[in-house]
Amino acid sequence: MADALSAASPLVIWTSLGFICGRWLPAVIPHWLGRGLYWVGVPIQIFALVHQTNFAGLIWLAPVLAFVALIVGYILAQSLYDLQKRHFQPQWLQYTPPLLTSTVPEGESRRFQGSYLIASILGNTGFVGLGVAIPLLSTTALPWAAFYAITQNALGTYGLGSFLGQYYGKGNDQPWWRALAVIPTVPTLWASMAGFATHDLAFPATIERLCEIDIHLVIPFAFVLTGIRLSRLPGWQSFRMALLPMLIKTLLLPLTMMAIAYGLGLRGDPLLAIAIMTGTPTAFAALILAEEYELNTDLPPAVIALSTLSFVAVFPFWVFLCRQVLT
Repeated sequence: MADALSAASPLVIWTSLGFICGRWLPAVIPHWLGRGLYWVGVPIQIFALVHQTNFAGLIWLAPVLAFVALIVGYILAQSLYDLQKRHFQPQWLQYTPPLLTSTVPEGESRRFQGSYLIASILGNTGFVGLGVAIPLLSTTALPWAAFYAITQNALGTYGLGSFLGQYYGKGNDQPWWRALAVIPTVPTLWASMAGFATHDLAFPATIERLCEIDIHLVIPFAFVLTGIRLSRLPGWQSFRMALLPMLIKTLLLPLTMMAIAYGLGLRGDPLLAIAIMTGTPTAFAALILAEEYELNTDLPPAVIALSTLSFVAVFPFWVFLCRQVLT
């Protein structure tokens, strides 16, 4: 429990700092901070982790589990959507004008469903997930988190997320396979391949030191950015409709994936890495995709905010479960 509190404290402290300062900071600061982390900070972090990693054991199972988690998350969210419609639909979607026979206009219903699915599936594995995993996990378990984050970023955000946005969005008549064309542009994917290619090479001490500095700087900057973005989210009044996606993302999905990983023989920190990554809060990319594909833009901000609070609450439970019970 002490390890969990120690690992979670930077998340709480730096995110709170970003949240407090976020309302008065110029908009250009979070914009360039986010771009800097996406294009430079996190790729160098991934490169360093892959370059320094010993790939012995079942580590190659991590991207497979990340792919499985996307499928499981979609199945869970889709199967519970009727419950969302009955009990957690926003009032403006429930209203039926006198001359209409349909409870919800079909276009609005589809756009809401698209946002619901994306918010229930995509996790913030890059900023929050790796930020919590790096100080907590052992060096042998860190690659599980790193490979999971890479797969989630490539196949999840820019694969499944873009596909769902095109399928449920307004006025998007492009073929679904074009969503996959963005995958080669993901910087963390190239960083991971560079790490593999240079795995057996010894770098000068200065370069190794710079990589270590980057790893330790990216974590607080990522948490500060998370706080800034949380402070600027609209739709805080929409918490009620965000309850079910939050439960799927931070409770049902990690529990299901932990059961699968446990059945495959994972124990200790590798199992904890899967729990952390599958239980991370909803990614900010959910809001970006909602805006890009003209989905419902009220739901993602509420799920992001609520799942972030939920992650802080349940994170110590994952640590206790993986290190004390499922051993």
